[in-house]
Amino acid sequence: MEEEKIAIAIVDDHTLFRKGMVSLLDESDEINILFDASNGVEMISMLAQHQLPQVILMDINMPQMDGYEATRWLSINYPQIKVLALSMYDDDKPIIEMLKSGAGGYLLKESRTSDLITAIKTIAAHGYFMNNLVSGKLIRSLQENNSSSKNLLQEISANERKFLEHCCSEFTYKEIADKMNLSPHTIDNYRESLFQKFEIKSRTGLVLFALRNELIKL
Repeated sequence: MEEEKIAIAIVDDHTLFRKGMVSLLDESDEINILFDASNGVEMISMLAQHQLPQVILMDINMPQMDGYEATRWLSINYPQIKVLALSMYDDDKPIIEMLKSGAGGYLLKESRTSDLITAIKTIAAHGYFMNNLVSGKLIRSLQENNSSSKNLLQEISANERKFLEHCCSEFTYKEIADKMNLSPHTIDNYRESLFQKFEIKSRTGLVLFALRNELIKL
């Protein structure tokens, strides 16, 4: 029996990139592109005219309504639609802000088409996509419904939790050290300790882990 295609939409203000992605994904027998839009305002208009997509590929920087605002709007109005953020650069700040806005993961725009299709299928099935930021324990904690944030909290100290909260901000590690009245070396130790405890490889991975497991309050 033939598998049903995953319905998606693409929201990006770069016309050549957007149309190129439409052309590439249109060749896949696993993806059905419902529409494409140049910003969040146009996305809202298109949603009223089409079947709802399962996944929206969302650019971050766009005029009129950017990816942050569009993702927050979707989280409120269509929480069943999964958002995969598209980023030009592997930079913590915009990716963290997109995750806080409700995106379930991100992918670099330079990624291969096969990787993009894998990301779409993963986020459609599970609501998140990790790529190489995190591994093992994070994925298991998201998949196991009985995974309790209370148990995770027992594994971290009060200072590590405060460090996690600051990681979800735009502060640099040095600024976090100043805010916590600690040395940068101590902050480095907190980071490495959390990386090891939860098998995480980056600051973005830490933020996603904390948000998904409700370890912090924003």
